Amino acid sequence: MKILVALSRIFVGVLFIISGLIKLNDPLGFSYKLQEYFSAEVLNIPFLEPYALAISVLVVIFEVVLGVFLLIGYKPKFTVWSLLAMIVFFTFLTFYSAYFDKVKDCGCFGDALKLTPWESFTKDVVLLFFILILFFGIKYITPVFSKLQTTVLALLAFIFSLWLGFHVLEHLPVIDFRGYAIGKNIEEGMTIPDDAQKPIIEYAWKFHVNGEDKVITTNGDYPTVDGKFVSVETKIIDEGYQPPIYDFSIESEDEDLTTQYLSEENLIVIVSYSLEKIEKAGAEKLKALSERALKMGYKVIGLTASGADTKAKIKSTYNLNFDFYLCDEKALKTIVRSNPGVIELDKGTVKQKLHWNDFEDLKLPKVN
Repeated sequence: MKILVALSRIFVGVLFIISGLIKLNDPLGFSYKLQEYFSAEVLNIPFLEPYALAISVLVVIFEVVLGVFLLIGYKPKFTVWSLLAMIVFFTFLTFYSAYFDKVKDCGCFGDALKLTPWESFTKDVVLLFFILILFFGIKYITPVFSKLQTTVLALLAFIFSLWLGFHVLEHLPVIDFRGYAIGKNIEEGMTIPDDAQKPIIEYAWKFHVNGEDKVITTNGDYPTVDGKFVSVETKIIDEGYQPPIYDFSIESEDEDLTTQYLSEENLIVIVSYSLEKIEKAGAEKLKALSERALKMGYKVIGLTASGADTKAKIKSTYNLNFDFYLCDEKALKTIVRSNPGVIELDKGTVKQKLHWNDFEDLKLPKVN
């Protein structure tokens, strides 16, 4: 039992720290996932949506801290009980998500590792097994260092987690796992290879045959049945290859300009997924940023999911000298974790990406 507890302690502690740090690297992204869980379509607790970011930060800090506590043996009873409560809750959440097919990705490892709902549930069941070993063998969890050293390490883990969460919210994630990371090409990210795995879709055809309803299942072919067709339902068995980027576009009121702007050199793109929710301090920096870029020979555009009236209002309020085009809100939230944020594109390749707090750090050497 002592050996089992030691192995479980290492496995659970390391996994909680890794999972927590990945999410703590991007707490805003995890908050978007929580909003999805809180929505009326999933858990139907929309009153929690405004608090998603605060909950996100608290949960991921707690996750990292518990992992450290477990490894160093700090307050074993509190740590193991907390781990058990957390894993029971997340096991329920992932089972609910998988069984009712509500959320396609639990966000357990952020954008670093995508898990299907059933994979997430399986992961949580495995973790629950090892945490139960810790629960029943709690007397074998002893401090690795002296009492003072253990307390200091526990405090440092909490302070570091708190600092990292604050830092990435005020700037950008330290590591960008998304398809819009610096160096990635957006057009390439939207391309599906010729040899990519195709989606597998099951079709359930319902016919009225001899006074009774009969259902025939195929992979797409219309069945030959001597009866009256009633309806057909589809079920995705395997989604096949999913490109890293699938919902990006640049559209005006009457045309799609995606290809045009992804072929542009020296393009500065101001990103605001919602102009209604734009940070005032960031919006006030946009005029100076765009003027500096234009003066150095760059083309400047904006991307938002907001409507025409709001775009006109923001442009007038802040005396902006560039136009906003339309893009999907989810895509804009993925591009940059800042509202507003800025990216530099060169023929579709992301060269720079900055939070509005760091607009002054945007490098703009003069171009022809």
